[in-house]
Amino acid sequence: MKKIASIVVLLLLAALGVGGYFYFKQPPKAQYKTLKVERGSIVSTVSATGTLNAVVTVQVGTQVSGTLSKLYVDFNSQVKKGQPIAQIDPALFNSAVEQARGNALNAEANLGKARVTLADTKRTLGRNRQLLEQGIIAQSDLDVAQVAYDAAQMGIRGAQASIVQTRGALKQAETNLHYATIRSPVDGIVVSRNVDVGQTVAASFQTPTLFTIAQDLTKMEIDTSVDESDISRVKVGQPASFTVDAYPEQQFTGSVIQIRNAPVVTQNVVTYVTVIGVSNKDLLLKPGMTANVSVQTQKKDDVLKIPSAALRFKPKAGKEEKGARGGKGAGDGSSGREQKGPGAKGVQKRAAGQRVYLLKEDGTPTPVSVTTGISDGGLVELVQGELKEGDEVIIEQVTQGKKPGGMGSPMGPRF
Repeated sequence: MKKIASIVVLLLLAALGVGGYFYFKQPPKAQYKTLKVERGSIVSTVSATGTLNAVVTVQVGTQVSGTLSKLYVDFNSQVKKGQPIAQIDPALFNSAVEQARGNALNAEANLGKARVTLADTKRTLGRNRQLLEQGIIAQSDLDVAQVAYDAAQMGIRGAQASIVQTRGALKQAETNLHYATIRSPVDGIVVSRNVDVGQTVAASFQTPTLFTIAQDLTKMEIDTSVDESDISRVKVGQPASFTVDAYPEQQFTGSVIQIRNAPVVTQNVVTYVTVIGVSNKDLLLKPGMTANVSVQTQKKDDVLKIPSAALRFKPKAGKEEKGARGGKGAGDGSSGREQKGPGAKGVQKRAAGQRVYLLKEDGTPTPVSVTTGISDGGLVELVQGELKEGDEVIIEQVTQGKKPGGMGSPMGPRF
């Protein structure tokens, strides 16, 4: 009995081994991940990055050279147009004004002296004419008196010109004294100060920037760089939304106010500056912040949407794919993407279209031709195709079956 029992056990073990071998030898059935076709709104956007700036930013310099003696404002100071914001030591400019004023007074005195000389020479010329008529003096004496009179007249003109010149020098000196007090050219807020008291500034060919004043921080703009492949979709007036690192959970809004035609080439990449107008009434946004911008180029409501991944999905080679192609045999040379022979042109033309795959009841994928529209990156508008809301389209193949009749792994089946 023990011998018979041992034989039975061996036979059972052998049967289990053979059954297990053929069980694991069978290719595992492919599994797929699917998502449903939805209905709703879809928004097409263009993404870009840019920097926040004030709409009007004025760089304040100096028109005269000297040493800063006073600073009236600092960072974030509110200023009004004409308000003094800094003072250059005026001592040298006051001296120049006094000197120019003295020269002007001297020129006026010289004019008075020239007028007296002119009057004297005029009287002498008149007397000499009478004496010449009486024969008392010679003609040469009259000629000398005439020359003196003419010279006195030219002296008047010279004195008048000297007055104009000295008055101009006086005005220039007074203007330089006025420029020694640096004033704000606009109403705004000081966003940058580049000088300190005691620092010497020089007004040369390139005027140094002492202060930077933003005229109105409640209105700002973002200078973004849009790639040349997307710039045709961007239009003035389109709405835009953006986020900044300072407030990652908050989304701000704006609109496109300008698209500049000048190209910007960086490492052979062509972009175009697109300006986004932004309202900043709460003053949360600050100049220089980096903004991640999305420009809404198109929006459609109540449309069917399919996942973008469904358009990229292609079944892997195996029994399921051949079944999806209509049950063609392995020997007909068909691969679903390329076919050679008389019918190759028609197959290639169909392959050029877009398609997605639905999952049959038997677990095999079946292709469905579709025509798509706008996309938001994750979902694509379905314009045409035999799909309806709720259909599940394949986006990923989880397990790939082994080819029928193929050799298993040289290490044997995996348990």
